[in-house]
Amino acid sequence: MSPAKVAITGLGAVSPHGVGVAALWDGLLVGRSCAAPITRYDASAHRVRFACEVPGDLSDRLPRRLLRQTDPFARYALVAAEEALADAGLLAPDAGAVRLPVEGIDADRVAVVIASGAGGMDELTSQHQRLIDGGPGRVRPYLSIAMPLNMAAGQVAMRHGLRGPASAVVSACASAADAIGSGLDLLRAGRADVAVVGGAEAAVNSLTMAGFDAAGAMSRRNDDPTTASRPFDVDRDGFVAGEGAAILVLETAEHAAARGVTPLAWLAGYGASNDALDPSSPAPDGEGAVRAMRIALADAGLEPGDIDHVNAHATSTPVGDLAEATAMATVFGEHRPVVTAPKSSFGHLMGAAGAIEAVATVQALRHGIVPATLNTLRQDPACMVDLVLGHPREGRLRAAMSSSFGFGGHNAVLVVTRAGHDPHDRDR
Repeated sequence: MSPAKVAITGLGAVSPHGVGVAALWDGLLVGRSCAAPITRYDASAHRVRFACEVPGDLSDRLPRRLLRQTDPFARYALVAAEEALADAGLLAPDAGAVRLPVEGIDADRVAVVIASGAGGMDELTSQHQRLIDGGPGRVRPYLSIAMPLNMAAGQVAMRHGLRGPASAVVSACASAADAIGSGLDLLRAGRADVAVVGGAEAAVNSLTMAGFDAAGAMSRRNDDPTTASRPFDVDRDGFVAGEGAAILVLETAEHAAARGVTPLAWLAGYGASNDALDPSSPAPDGEGAVRAMRIALADAGLEPGDIDHVNAHATSTPVGDLAEATAMATVFGEHRPVVTAPKSSFGHLMGAAGAIEAVATVQALRHGIVPATLNTLRQDPACMVDLVLGHPREGRLRAAMSSSFGFGGHNAVLVVTRAGHDPHDRDR
């Protein structure tokens, strides 16, 4: 018997498409690329001068105190978490009581697990420059609470009075998927009734971007940014950076039922593995990804043929996309689930990628629509997955897989099933 699935009862997002899940989903459905010239800093001397930035600075959405205390990555998490908690019906109706959950919720049993791959890079680099320019006395005291990766989780917990376990997960671009899986584990272990999980990243930063470019991981199509991310295409040449945050509210089935809440979807399975091979390149045969996918399926009690849709990691790197396509071919065989690669639209959110793509996966299951992949004009014959191209594809979606892979050999895979449907009933 597989472990218990848990209810997904709330979603929140801050993405290059704007603030809110609705803006994210609309942007994916219309097929809009968010890639554009960088405005965060002067990128004229860089070889990569474009990215997918979050529009606006969110200064009108948070108290001044929090704006002073936080790096952008934590601000994104705070805004996304408020939307997700409200969506789940876990915020008091009075906006002035934002710290307190609704009556009857035990705040001691609400966990927070929010990942980041880089943390407060803007805070780090800006304060380092102040140190160089003016000496130690110019470094602001908020550095110590704005820079650490755990402060997205910490600030969300403090703002809403959530007193259960709170932590950050760091596993490069698999971080957010691992954070969601960690929340699942907490609920199954009986350590919490509710888990606020996801990821946040604000790494469109001069230092970070220069580093990834030096590693040869990024596209340099400065002349046409909107078509730079080309998942599974023969001409793919690297990823396009994105930023933002996405949060999901998870609850045990019993807790959601006691509140009279109908799940948006079910988080049914989680699998993780490590390639143990190379710091930056995946196993060429996708062996580690295969293990993570199979662990997630077994955890959900499902077979490969039960999966109707895969939200692919698909960063648009030559080796990464090939390894992932190879892994899918190994796991699914002749079964061909419908695949989409949303990084072609909103970029690679790195430590937050697994969360924003989990939100997109839930939306696909809820609406029975898989958004199209952008910019794949000539699909690589070695990557012949059933990729949605041109227009969104509608269909019956019972269960979906969302995959995330990261530097360090990290692999994390989530399996989500549609609310109101038993995926074991293959005739429906």
